[in-house]
Amino acid sequence: MSIRTLSFGCRLNAVECEKISAMLSGVIDNAILVNTCSVTAEAERQCAQTVRKLSRENPNAVIFVTGCGATRNPKLFSNISRVFVIDNTDKMNLPVYIAAIKNANIDPKTSRIDVFKSNEDRLSKKFIRVQNGCNHDCTYCITRFLRGPNLSYSYDEILSDARAAVANGFYEIVLTGVDTASYLRREKGQLFMLADLCAALLRDVPEMRHLRLSSIDPASPEVPKIIALMKENMRFMPHLHLSMQAASNPILQLMRRRHNADKLRELVRLADGKVSFSADIICGFPGETEELFNETAEVVREMGLINVHAFPFSPRPGTVAAELPNQVNRAVSKNRVKIIYDIVAQNRAKFMQSQIGKTVSVLVEENNTGRTPDDIDIKISGATIPNKTICDVEITDIENDKFIGLRV
Repeated sequence: MSIRTLSFGCRLNAVECEKISAMLSGVIDNAILVNTCSVTAEAERQCAQTVRKLSRENPNAVIFVTGCGATRNPKLFSNISRVFVIDNTDKMNLPVYIAAIKNANIDPKTSRIDVFKSNEDRLSKKFIRVQNGCNHDCTYCITRFLRGPNLSYSYDEILSDARAAVANGFYEIVLTGVDTASYLRREKGQLFMLADLCAALLRDVPEMRHLRLSSIDPASPEVPKIIALMKENMRFMPHLHLSMQAASNPILQLMRRRHNADKLRELVRLADGKVSFSADIICGFPGETEELFNETAEVVREMGLINVHAFPFSPRPGTVAAELPNQVNRAVSKNRVKIIYDIVAQNRAKFMQSQIGKTVSVLVEENNTGRTPDDIDIKISGATIPNKTICDVEITDIENDKFIGLRV
């Protein structure tokens, strides 16, 4: 008897699947849980396609569908056989799941899973949610409407999750959320923010060998504090993925982002070569002329970004950006994506060459592969190393955009 889970989109969805599965276990048996994404129309389409396939392959299974896609467009899923849509606001509410089955007059004991293949990675690291929701109003984003306002979880809950992770052999922990940088609590009468949270975990969980952050807003005043903490504590992996989106000030204003190009340059100055950066970039945002795109491209080059998630702008109905004038031709947007990737490839090659000969701490995942502190793939030569092992590795070479290394 088990709850099988499938998540789309952000890592927060995967973390939520774990928590919902634990909540349902022992109460509802043999059910499938799908946590959906709505960041683009294509993401919603893929979620619905997968749920229909699961329903065909498992005609006797109870299937719960939740997440942003199901919340924004429940009709995509509600007419599929034995599928129960759970709104984001109720996803951690056990009675809602029980009532859904009861109201459909289905005996959960008859639920049977015949075919199930998960797309979940067999990770050696553990993702822990620290925050949910967002209080900002970026003009392109639909997620903030579907996740609700910022909610930061208590330090006691996060600490308990971290200690449980290391007790289960996960020595690298990644903190995640919708807007992780906005983490804010009042603990013991004092404001407790993201940098405070990271410092406290490094202090209170000494068995944790590596701490990482998922995507972070470059406008947050916490980012300089995070960089300082990374530079002074070797257990805090020195890499930041910025939810940057653009680096042209006029476009950032149209997006209602809270940073500008000078802020990005300031973060690189503070890092002083000891912290590396990657970023999300939207290409072809409404009003992005060739000149304004070139401003973003130049900052990407200046910052030395070593990785990027670049994608063409996709208008989401219900957002301000979908109605903005001067929409950019999609072919132009796609070409700009290619230009950004080409620049980042040059940055990455230069950075990787500078790392040869260095010894770094690596979390081993599968088949003697792992990730360096700067979040670059590395293949470790020699004898087989068990998954989840953290070991020192000398970088000896580069092959197919990956490091080659030897355990020392």
